[in-house]
Amino acid sequence: MAYNKCFTVVLYLVCNLTMALTDSCVSCYRIEPATIAGIIIADVFLTLIIVMVTYQCASIRRQKIENAEEVYMNVRANCKTN
Repeated sequence: MAYNKCFTVVLYLVCNLTMALTDSCVSCYRIEPATIAGIIIADVFLTLIIVMVTYQCASIRRQKIENAEEVYMNVRANCKTN
């Protein structure tokens, strides 16, 4: 989320810099507020999807490691009793 805020600030500064460097009174291309809101909502949605997929993959890997340790412990226990 901090990355998005930094990106927004940099984008804002770049837009202001380009306006300050132009000598003419030509206006910038106007983006509707609904378009900006849609982009932000889509960004948050995609970020949540990436977080959920990453969490799911990490959970599966953790479960495999835990299952492997249980099997190893059972094998060691069987070897000691024989």
